[in-house]
Amino acid sequence: MNPKHYRHIIEDALHEDIQTGDLTSEAIFPRRQMCTAQLIAKQDGIVAGIEVFREAFWVLDENVEVTLNFKDGDHCRDREVIAEIKGPVLSVLGAERVALNLLQRMSGIACLTHEFVKRCQGKCKVLDTRKTVPNLRVLDKWAVLIGGGVNHRIGLYDMALIKENHIKAAGGITQAVNHILDFDNHSRKIEVEVTNLDELREALTCPVDRIMLDNMDNDTMREAVSITNDKIDLEASGNVSLDTIEGISKTGVDYVSIGALTHSVKAMDYSLLVV
Repeated sequence: MNPKHYRHIIEDALHEDIQTGDLTSEAIFPRRQMCTAQLIAKQDGIVAGIEVFREAFWVLDENVEVTLNFKDGDHCRDREVIAEIKGPVLSVLGAERVALNLLQRMSGIACLTHEFVKRCQGKCKVLDTRKTVPNLRVLDKWAVLIGGGVNHRIGLYDMALIKENHIKAAGGITQAVNHILDFDNHSRKIEVEVTNLDELREALTCPVDRIMLDNMDNDTMREAVSITNDKIDLEASGNVSLDTIEGISKTGVDYVSIGALTHSVKAMDYSLLVV
């Protein structure tokens, strides 16, 4: 990804952290003192966000040298040296926390996504959602891709997703779809959420591109797959876990969307140590 798409995230994070200066480091170290540090994995996992990690140092000080031993998507082992950093100690320690925070979150998302993907059977693909940390969506969704998942819509603007509240307020599925068609002339894809098979049958009469099966049990989803008969893509959604993903994928749905990929992720453990 071009750094211009996420550089502002790093700039804002560095400003939040440093503000008027790094009190501890500036009191201890001369401005010109140099150091060498290593980024070390503290668990097995998938590296994700290593380019963002490097960019955090460059945003603060373009003279910092960052040598990457792993690339995004690589599997690493506990205690492996992922990268080496050389430069002014004030710059290395100044960017350390922001660089690590972003790397740890992205790697955690990639690791969790990979676990879901491994459990999926058949044609089913793992989708993310909009349940991302505000202002980090581009990084969260990038991490899902690195982990082997697929991005759903990026925001409210690139795809119409007609959900329960839209349907109730519009007076029904057909009415809601017609409003979208009148407004956008189907220039962007349309997905509609259904909660039962009657709503599924109504959605199938509408010119939509995907149907979301919301909180249906596996038997009902299998029946939905049979009714649909490959006429349209089906997406399963609702409280999906590592324990349930395999069974859901075996129903024959095309996608399963998982909010937990980004809203409940556990950060991967790394350390940055001066050597």
